[in-house]
Amino acid sequence: MASTSATGSTIVAGEARHFGAMAQDWWDPNGSSAMLHKLNPVRLSYIRDQVDQHWSLDECARRPLEGKTALDVGCGAGLLCEPLARMGAEVTGVDAAPELIAAAQAHAAGQGLEITYRVADVADLEGRFDLVTSLEVVEHVVDPGAFIKALAARLAPGGLMILSTPNQTAWSRLLTITLAEGFGRIPRGTHDFDKFIAPDRMKVLLADAGLRCVDVEGIAVSPTRGLHISEDLSLNYLVAAVHA
Repeated sequence: MASTSATGSTIVAGEARHFGAMAQDWWDPNGSSAMLHKLNPVRLSYIRDQVDQHWSLDECARRPLEGKTALDVGCGAGLLCEPLARMGAEVTGVDAAPELIAAAQAHAAGQGLEITYRVADVADLEGRFDLVTSLEVVEHVVDPGAFIKALAARLAPGGLMILSTPNQTAWSRLLTITLAEGFGRIPRGTHDFDKFIAPDRMKVLLADAGLRCVDVEGIAVSPTRGLHISEDLSLNYLVAAVHA
């Protein structure tokens, strides 16, 4: 939902409008963001595992992010921000679409959660955060390298960054665009295959931003297990990175 332009802005108006139009039913598990609802538990399990490993935490702790700050870039209406807050983090969520931020604020208030939401460009943010996340966002930017550098600038020393994105494979094109968008599981026009990023390229982009990739795991799908963490990176994958 963001990119780098000649003016230095990382916000792409067309992307913001596309996702902003989904704000009304973002929290409906059967609505236009249904696939994100299916992805979220898988992504959260990965985040929890990486958080526990990175800070050597008790995997049974109910609030592992207590005392830590978290930034979610491209937060939508807060699908990830809310569980991060429940994990104890002081959470800031930013998105380019005002409609999504309004929906996020309303939903958090209804849940009794204190989360800072802003309509903002990551390049314009100040401060640093212990945990920086940006899930299913980097494939929507014009300049992924500049975007990741902007994320890295917000990562505190000793912090952890987690990204996710579709792989650039025939399998991801078939499932994500041909089938999911073709049959209305994901709104048409959400993805551009040419912007999908292969893991090897992602590692280069992270290195160029002064980050070191510490883990890569896939999100695969099967008839028996549905979406799940896997060594198979061909559909979608998550990466964890730290300052080099």
